[in-house]
Amino acid sequence: MADGQTIRVSVQREAIDLTAEIARMEGEGAGGIATFCGHVRADADATGGGVTSLELEHYPGATEAALLRLATTAAARWSLTAASVIHRVGPMAPGTRIVLVATAAAHRAAALEACAYLIDRLKTDAPFWKREVRGGDARWVEARGGDEAAAARWE
Repeated sequence: MADGQTIRVSVQREAIDLTAEIARMEGEGAGGIATFCGHVRADADATGGGVTSLELEHYPGATEAALLRLATTAAARWSLTAASVIHRVGPMAPGTRIVLVATAAAHRAAALEACAYLIDRLKTDAPFWKREVRGGDARWVEARGGDEAAAARWE
């Protein structure tokens, strides 16, 4: 990590405080801040049955290390002043904030590109496992084909 960069990663059960995280980014003196905030989708299927809950599991230690590697890479590649990757684990209802990626840089283009890089790579490089509940049926969610293609564009 270069001097002057602040990187924060967190895997947590607690709600993500979007306001506090953006305020922390603003304190880093950047000209531009980009954010991506993901939520649990209801995702109705063909029968009209949507997701009633989503549970995320992770591999403690390994997940945080993977997020830190991604954030450190983004900070160096785009000369970020700050980067945050905050991801929830545990059971969550539709509409729950599940992930926040925030990047700060001297200029907006770098902040926007780094934010896109982080969310694309997070989908493929971080060890999380998702289990959806639809009605009474639970199933593990496989990675989507488009996730690999999105991550590959950054290589």
